[in-house]
Amino acid sequence: MLNGLWLAFFLVAAVAGFGRWLVGGDASAFAAMVEALFAMAKLSVEVMVLLFGTLTLWLGFLRIAERAGLVAALARWLGPLFARLMPEVPRGHPALGLITMNFAANALGLDNAATPIGLKAMRELQTLNPRPEEATNAQILFLVLNTGSLTLLPVSIFMYRAQQGAADPTLVFLPILIATAVSALVALLTVAVVQRLRIWDPVVLAWLLPMAAALGGFMLLLGTLSAAALAALSSLLGNLVLFGIVVIFLVAGAVRRVPVYEAFVEGAKEGFDVAKNLLPYLVAMLCAIGVLRASGALDAALDGIRWLVGLTGWDTRFVDALPTGLVKPFSGSAARAMLIETMKSHGVDSFPALTAAVIQGSTETTFYVLAVYFGAVGIQRARHAVGCALFADLVGVVAAIGVSYWFFG
Repeated sequence: MLNGLWLAFFLVAAVAGFGRWLVGGDASAFAAMVEALFAMAKLSVEVMVLLFGTLTLWLGFLRIAERAGLVAALARWLGPLFARLMPEVPRGHPALGLITMNFAANALGLDNAATPIGLKAMRELQTLNPRPEEATNAQILFLVLNTGSLTLLPVSIFMYRAQQGAADPTLVFLPILIATAVSALVALLTVAVVQRLRIWDPVVLAWLLPMAAALGGFMLLLGTLSAAALAALSSLLGNLVLFGIVVIFLVAGAVRRVPVYEAFVEGAKEGFDVAKNLLPYLVAMLCAIGVLRASGALDAALDGIRWLVGLTGWDTRFVDALPTGLVKPFSGSAARAMLIETMKSHGVDSFPALTAAVIQGSTETTFYVLAVYFGAVGIQRARHAVGCALFADLVGVVAAIGVSYWFFG
């Protein structure tokens, strides 16, 4: 699928370039496309320098949390909830701890680090699968909750904004938190309806109702604030939560007599290994998108969407952020490249760039996750996984756009 998407970017760009030359008499598109290739290759390396540090840093802290027993404690805490949502998975099964670690990595915005953990979790769930070629309910719920993408701390997005010169990289913290909470809740409820889970079970309600009430109350509180106050609060909470988590991990490690420095270095090495494999994908996608933009094809497509939206009388500023949402279900690297390209083209703190950042933080690479996670264990029948995941993605994009108008409109 990624092969076809990547090839299509170049072929569409070529057709657009020849169209501008043969029909409009403008041959400058070819020079612009060649220049974009080299400019995006350079940008890829610049982004990777900071990405190396970010992944190395956060996987180091995550290893401290793991060795301090925080992840295992969270798995035990979530045990009663998982017993209702995944009744076929025995309590204390290794898959539950791995699922918890996967959700923790996603919550911290470390999507690339979450993938290897998620693959281990999927393999453990596969050991309980009576029909190895068909996804179980537990595997589908795990996958759809991944695509629901509950991101409490979007570190990678903060990093991209910092790399592009944002005065306050954490400005998008609250919008992403709200949009991703909506997306995750819809993902859970969608699967619960299809699988007829005991969503009204007292234990499940004891988890969901307080979370929903807290989110609703928080949104009501935010509704009383001005745009300037919202931006200030988002910045404060983003930085406070980020540093607070670091302190909690370190204190927990010290209390449990974990050699925090050695544990950090051990995890950081894993982060370095994860990061170094991303450069080829980032170069490939950024260059393809840069060529697409330089050819005029991307702008022409967005102009068409903008015209259609304008017919309805709606504001059209969100249209420039749509490329990130449109490619996110297919490829995380393509979506990251679209986000970075939007920041570079419109300005890192422009409305399209801010909206694209919120979309990036509240959606997931549905088809990629489906192919990798199910492919790793040989599952051929996904059953209702695709439909539930795509619906959660759609809700995530709509929520991201709505929240962006609320905060930045």
